Amino acid sequence: MSDEVDVTRDDERSRYEGRIDGQVVSVLAFVRQGEVLLLTHTGTEPEFRGRGLASVVTAAALDDARRRGEKVRPSCPFAVDFLEEHPEYADLVG
Repeated sequence: MSDEVDVTRDDERSRYEGRIDGQVVSVLAFVRQGEVLLLTHTGTEPEFRGRGLASVVTAAALDDARRRGEKVRPSCPFAVDFLEEHPEYADLVG
């Protein structure tokens, strides 16, 4: 199994999914509030933890939100910490 992560947005399930070889291994859930995404939960399957996959999915989600002209508001502790540690995304917080 490779470690290449493919991140996609699933609007029906309100989440970003990180997949390795087609298997969902990490997610970032959100609730849409107008043009703001409330980031509610980040999770990684137990056997895939410790590889930085949640960070990969979170960065991809933030990059996608920027492309779409959306703002984000983190409520899950992981997303809060990620945004504090990556000031290059500060402009997205709204």
